Amino acid sequence: MRLTDRILALAVVVAWGINFVVIKVGLHGMPPFLLGGLRFALVAFPAVFFVKRPAVPLKWLLAYGMTISFGQFGFLFLSIKLGMPAGIASLILQAQAFFTMLLAALLLSEKLHWHHVAGMLIAGVGMGLLAKAGDASAQAQALPLLPLLLTLGAAVAWSLGNVTNKVIARQHPTSMMSLVVWSALVPVIPFLACSWLVDGPQVMLQSVENLSAQTAFSLVYLAFLATLFGYAVWGQLLKRYEAWRIAPLSLLVPVVGLVSANLLLGETLSAAQVASALVVIAGLLVNMFGGALPRLLAARG
Repeated sequence: MRLTDRILALAVVVAWGINFVVIKVGLHGMPPFLLGGLRFALVAFPAVFFVKRPAVPLKWLLAYGMTISFGQFGFLFLSIKLGMPAGIASLILQAQAFFTMLLAALLLSEKLHWHHVAGMLIAGVGMGLLAKAGDASAQAQALPLLPLLLTLGAAVAWSLGNVTNKVIARQHPTSMMSLVVWSALVPVIPFLACSWLVDGPQVMLQSVENLSAQTAFSLVYLAFLATLFGYAVWGQLLKRYEAWRIAPLSLLVPVVGLVSANLLLGETLSAAQVASALVVIAGLLVNMFGGALPRLLAARG
């Protein structure tokens, strides 16, 4: 793997990890559904005038946009708005890896191996412990249940988007940038409609009229750095190298998320939460690398 590609991969991981802090900052000055709608509007415009439309049937373009964009970030933004710590959100969202495997097995007849199941069980235990563990504040309260469930909902939506992407890649190969840009048109109206119903037109108008520099920065970051730059570079790296070289790097995203949330937002974890987070990460590691264990043991034997 070339040095420039290593740097690019690390840049994407850092951008995606800090993404959770940026979301929390953006939500201080704007309702979650409006933030989501404006984010994807910036992703789509003006890029749709310069990027060729993907040769993908409308139903799959709609499915991709409604799952990986509207579903994932609708749930995620709402969960963070309702109190989910940004760092822990970056970790819980990685449950998408397990949901993706389960859905691919059910819908695409892909095989599940022992290390996939073991990884899911270990991470599931970790998430259960994390839900019960108190934070590092004096109150040491457990994570609120609704934001936790919403974050898991975001992971499920992401996994549905991954399965949709698998179908598109098999039947209608297209560039990742084209898919990201044109699918960004899909969630804009649903996001704005939800904001209209939940927040009301007056709140929406006030949020736009009183747009702060922090919220404007968050929108630019989420649209151009986390989405366009992140997905474009990651897609190119996956095309250029074997998946096993690139995919494990995503395990660094929650590490960056937890560290940046601590440094930039002052979020702290109790000893119980740190231990629970390590169990979740262990489950992710078993899921990703457990398949190589029998080969290593056989080589030593």
